[in-house]
Amino acid sequence: MTTDTSKTEIQKQDSMSTPTLAPHQDAPTGHKPAEGRVGAGLFEPKALIKSLPDAFRKLDPRVMIKSPVMFVVLVGSVLTTIFSFKDPSDWFGWAISAWLWLTVIFANLAEAVAEGRGKAQADTLRKAKTDTVARRLLADGSEEQVPGTALTIGDLVVCEAGDIIPGDGDVVEGVASVDESAITGESAPVIRESGGDRSAVTGGTKVLSDRIVIKITTKPGETFIDRMISLVEGAARQKTPNEIALNILLASLTIVFLLAVATLPPFATYAGTHLTMVVLVALLVCLIPTTIGALLSAIGIAGMDRLVQRNVLAMSGRAVEAAGDVSTLLLDKTGTITLGNRQAAEFAPVKGTTEAEVADAAQLSSLADETPEGRSIVVLAKEKYGLRERHQGELAHAEWIAFTAQTRMSGVDVDGRKIRKGAAGSVITWVKEQGGTVAKDADTIANKISEAGGTPLLVAVEDEQGARVLGVIHLKDVVKEGMRERFEELRRMGVKTVMITGDNPLTAKAIAEEAGVDDFLAEATP
Repeated sequence: MTTDTSKTEIQKQDSMSTPTLAPHQDAPTGHKPAEGRVGAGLFEPKALIKSLPDAFRKLDPRVMIKSPVMFVVLVGSVLTTIFSFKDPSDWFGWAISAWLWLTVIFANLAEAVAEGRGKAQADTLRKAKTDTVARRLLADGSEEQVPGTALTIGDLVVCEAGDIIPGDGDVVEGVASVDESAITGESAPVIRESGGDRSAVTGGTKVLSDRIVIKITTKPGETFIDRMISLVEGAARQKTPNEIALNILLASLTIVFLLAVATLPPFATYAGTHLTMVVLVALLVCLIPTTIGALLSAIGIAGMDRLVQRNVLAMSGRAVEAAGDVSTLLLDKTGTITLGNRQAAEFAPVKGTTEAEVADAAQLSSLADETPEGRSIVVLAKEKYGLRERHQGELAHAEWIAFTAQTRMSGVDVDGRKIRKGAAGSVITWVKEQGGTVAKDADTIANKISEAGGTPLLVAVEDEQGARVLGVIHLKDVVKEGMRERFEELRRMGVKTVMITGDNPLTAKAIAEEAGVDDFLAEATP
């Protein structure tokens, strides 16, 4: 399980403003959690066909001997086949041989599908690693594109907004915001800059803004993704304690029935009849617990398959069995309890300002903000306050201020107004630099939002009335629909739920109360 890292507010402004087109003309209306179940991932025809060769390879007696019941069936299959060849006209012998071989192959196929699942996941990770293209920096300052797998320790790599970091390393030049949600589960981007303890970056994460130069610090085959591949490939199907105990019982029963069948020929001869080897093998396979032995693997994989259909990954049958003894469930907040991206919930005006003024300024200042938070502000202003979309013709002379990691603000200069939106400290500093004042209730509103578990962003403007703060945007990490009801159900089952997050205790407490978990752990680290 991954936990959240410490929260870092990222709302920035580019000091070098350049005219550009207004984005977000087709801004999404929000995030909706996926509904229903995913398709069955373990018993689909493609997986069965791919695992069929492994099922035949498992016919090796050295492998089959690990399952005594199925090893006896394999020996019986060989014997009936030999006797069928001696008497080709005996259709009964051929029928028995066919059924015995199908039984053995079915048991092996279930095992092969379980093992093939981990290989398929590893192949997916390996493909993502292979497809990553790096921009390697040469000694003369030029760049060359190379596969991410070709990077070695000491190589310098250039990454700009939108690029995937190709390998683990340290930032040696520049500062940027990086989306590390794939690694840490953190909803907010984090700042990565040269020097200090915030310079390390991980391969597979995404640069959201600015330009950085990264020095690769890991050898090929030792990156984070490589370690993930090794972990997944090593997740072989493990037998549960109950399965081991059942195997011992089945082996004992097999020996008992084997001895019983071995004594039948003398009795048959004494009774004046003759029992063929095919009949004896068929009788033995019917008497011994063949079905249970063949289905042990299938039973385990069926439980894992049902979990996969509900978006839960079980690494082994042992884990499925152990889940029955769980008394406490630890849950990562971001992406599990919450949607994972902070969304704008409301616009709170300061004294002397209306909500409509704050919404108008917030929307304008967010048109150049490509973060999920910026897009949600545009959507909220349009849906809740009825503000129509700005178009290119209307704002042809606007100068869009995109956020950067240095300024922590974004905004726009248009129609004689300078509008800025961003982290409280950055906006307050900007207002004072313009000779303006900050309303006393701005801090009060921001503190209330923080205590409620949200993130406050200030909106300010400079016009003919001077520079001033208009209001505060409330960013909220939205709890997924139906989470409280699910935790109530777990509570009735006797399972205690604990939320783990990197948020501060105030934010964590607010989210925990809204979600309905029993307890929470705040300021957790990976």
